[in-house]
Amino acid sequence: MQIANFSNPSVPPEGVQFHTISREDRERTSAPGLRAFRRIADRFDMSEVERIAILGDPGRSTYHQWMKKAREQQSLTLPLDTLLRISAILGIYKALTILFEDESQALVWLRGSHQGTLFVGASPMAYMLEGGHDGLMSVRRYLDAWRGGNTGFGVAEGSFEAVTEDDLVFA
Repeated sequence: MQIANFSNPSVPPEGVQFHTISREDRERTSAPGLRAFRRIADRFDMSEVERIAILGDPGRSTYHQWMKKAREQQSLTLPLDTLLRISAILGIYKALTILFEDESQALVWLRGSHQGTLFVGASPMAYMLEGGHDGLMSVRRYLDAWRGGNTGFGVAEGSFEAVTEDDLVFA
């Protein structure tokens, strides 16, 4: 897989540089990423079954081998899909820590049902667990839009309502 470097917005599209995600890149980021995932999963109060689902359903023994290697700082190379899922969880965690001062409120939001267009009565956690990679990325994009003030309750499909001062609650 290749990723584009868009660090200079004045570069025309044909001048965009691509970087291949190598095995060395995956090896360098796998163990630290998995350790960060474990800490976030602990904070989100995820069960082992939920953790395995979020990581893309590796076998239970594979999951435990990964965790042991990460914990013991051994060499580990996760599949690219798993690293992308971990990246999504990191982004979700970051957005929740920005949006919610109290971590317990973030957990209520994550586990509670929502009537918004994306969730239709499901919890964001259920959406992530059932939706696979797309579910993770949809929740991440939803939170990123919310952080940017571009989402609201009861808005028609495909449109957003900006968050106003009345929407902010300080306890």
